[in-house]
Amino acid sequence: MITAKPFLKDAAVYLVDDDPAIRDSLAFLLMSRQMRAIPLESGEALLAALPLEPFSCIILDMRMGGLSGLETFNRLKAAGCEAPVVFLTGHGDVPVAVEALKTGAADFIEKPFNDNQLVNTVIACLEKRFGKMAESRQRAIIEQQLQQLSTRELDVLKLLMAGMLNKQIADALSISMRTVEVHRARILAKMQARNAVELAANLASHGIELA
Repeated sequence: MITAKPFLKDAAVYLVDDDPAIRDSLAFLLMSRQMRAIPLESGEALLAALPLEPFSCIILDMRMGGLSGLETFNRLKAAGCEAPVVFLTGHGDVPVAVEALKTGAADFIEKPFNDNQLVNTVIACLEKRFGKMAESRQRAIIEQQLQQLSTRELDVLKLLMAGMLNKQIADALSISMRTVEVHRARILAKMQARNAVELAANLASHGIELA
């Protein structure tokens, strides 16, 4: 089955397993679904590759020579790596994998695994990661727009977001109604919002509070 998710063409999937046969088969599987695979033979090799590509996912074997999957995972977290991690586990590793989920792992797949289950899990992780990155980019844009406001425009914006009308804002800041209207228009232009309701919704949806 060919995936129909265009964003996958920009994703990288790190395959970390000390068994070359598994690395090769997984790489072929992912490439057959139009995903770019980066095979690595150990946790040490993955850590040496840091920082990883921003839009990526990691398939990490739990049992490997050298660093185990869990040790590698803990070091990734300590290094601030945000790529989702899917563990490949044997039956005896399941309790450890479940514990890893509690500390931030994305999922785990038991060996022998079903190809479709593995691919669907990776795609779900990448889709979630894609959404988080888009959210971060949009939040950064809004924060940059806020920095473009003058001190007075920021004063007006705070009162506007508090639900005040132009007349109330003018009285609170001891300025004219006309001045408030000018500031309001400039605020909406700089924040690229059609109206105050849309602006409030944008700020709220990204969890941005005005200091």
